[in-house]
Amino acid sequence: MSPNSVPARRPLVPILAACAAAGLLAGASWPLVPLALERQGVDKASIGVIAAAWGIGMLLTATRIPRLAARYGTVPLMVGAVVVGAAVSVAYTFTSSPIVWFALNLTHGAVDGVPWVLSEIWINMVVEERHRSRAMAIYAILIAAGMALGPFVLQAVGVYGPLPFLTCALIALLIALPLLPYWKSAPAIAPQAGSGFVAVVLAAPLAMLAAFSTGVGEQVAFSFLPVYAVGAGVAPKTGALWLSAFVVGNLVLQWPIGWLADRVDRRAVLAGATMASAALVLLLTLAPAHSPIVLVIVLLWGGISFGIYPLGLALLGRRFRHGDIARANTVFSMLYIGGGLVGQPLTGAAMDQFGDVGLGWTLAFFYVVAATGALLALRGSEGDRHVVE
Repeated sequence: MSPNSVPARRPLVPILAACAAAGLLAGASWPLVPLALERQGVDKASIGVIAAAWGIGMLLTATRIPRLAARYGTVPLMVGAVVVGAAVSVAYTFTSSPIVWFALNLTHGAVDGVPWVLSEIWINMVVEERHRSRAMAIYAILIAAGMALGPFVLQAVGVYGPLPFLTCALIALLIALPLLPYWKSAPAIAPQAGSGFVAVVLAAPLAMLAAFSTGVGEQVAFSFLPVYAVGAGVAPKTGALWLSAFVVGNLVLQWPIGWLADRVDRRAVLAGATMASAALVLLLTLAPAHSPIVLVIVLLWGGISFGIYPLGLALLGRRFRHGDIARANTVFSMLYIGGGLVGQPLTGAAMDQFGDVGLGWTLAFFYVVAATGALLALRGSEGDRHVVE
C-alpha cells in the first residue's frame, strides 16, 4: 500500500502541507539559539535551560488551545499564532542577551504549540482507524522532510547573525498559506469537558510514555547534537548537517514503521524502536566524530526514534474518539514537551559533568524506560487489534 492510498480527505491535505512547512521552520530554527549561545561561551547547562524555555511556554498555553480553537476557529487561531511566531523570530536579532532570549524562547513556545497541537487533533479526527499508523507516518515524513531541508537553508544563510532569524520568520509565514482557503471549513474542534491530566495519562499510559521519551530524544538532539559535534571538533555548519542526517532517517524508515504498526501489535513495534534507539545513542558516544559511521548512526537513530512519536499518536487515536481526542492530544503534546524540559537540562548538566558521553547516557536511560513500559504492556492487557486491508 502506498502513501497515496491513505484516504485523501479534503480537510487532511492542507494540514499536511502546513506540517511540511512547520518541519522546515523547525529544522532551520532549532539549532540557532544553542549555537549562538555556544559561541558566546555560555555553559551547556544554561543552554539547556534556555532551550527548555520553549517547552515551558508551550505548557503554559497547551490546555487552552482546544477551547481557543472552538471559540475563534481552527485556522484563524493557527494563522494568528504563526504571525506572532514570525515576529518573535525577528525579535532575536535585536539582542544577544541570554536572559532576553529565554523570554523570547518562552514566547515562541507559547505560540508554536498552537499549530502543532491543532494539526495532530485535525489529523486524528479525520483519519480512519485502519489507516491511522500510516497516516501518522505520512505526517511524520512531511515534518521530517521539512526538517531535513532546514539545515540546508542554514548552509545558504549561515548560522550566526540576524539573517538566519529573519529567514525563519519568512518560513513561518509559509505555514499559513495552505490553511487560508480553509478559514471557515476546517474540522470544528469541540473539546469535551472531562477528567484531568492524570486521568488522561492513566487511560493511555503507553502512548503518553512514548510522547515523553520522544520529547527527550528529539529536543535533546536538536538542542545538543550540533553542540556535541562542535565540541568533538566538527565545524558548526557540518554539525548542523548532522541534524539533516537525523531527520533523513525518518524519510527512509517512517513509512515501513507505520506499515508494520498497522499489521502487528503496535506495542511490540514501540518496544523494538525504543530498544534500538537506546543502542544507537550509546554507539554514537563510541564512534569517532569525523568518521562516516557517525552519519550512519545518526541517520538510523533519527529514523527509528522519530517513529516512536507517531506510534504513540496511533495508540492514542485508537483509545480516544471525537471531542475526547482534542483533550488527549493536548496532554500527549504536553508530555512530549515535558520530556524536553526534563531531558535538555539533564543532558546539558551530564555533558558538563562527564563530557560528550553524557548525551548518550542520558538519552539511553529514557529510551530504556520507554522500552520497559512497552514490554510490560505486551505482557498485560489484550493485544492491540487493528484492521488490516
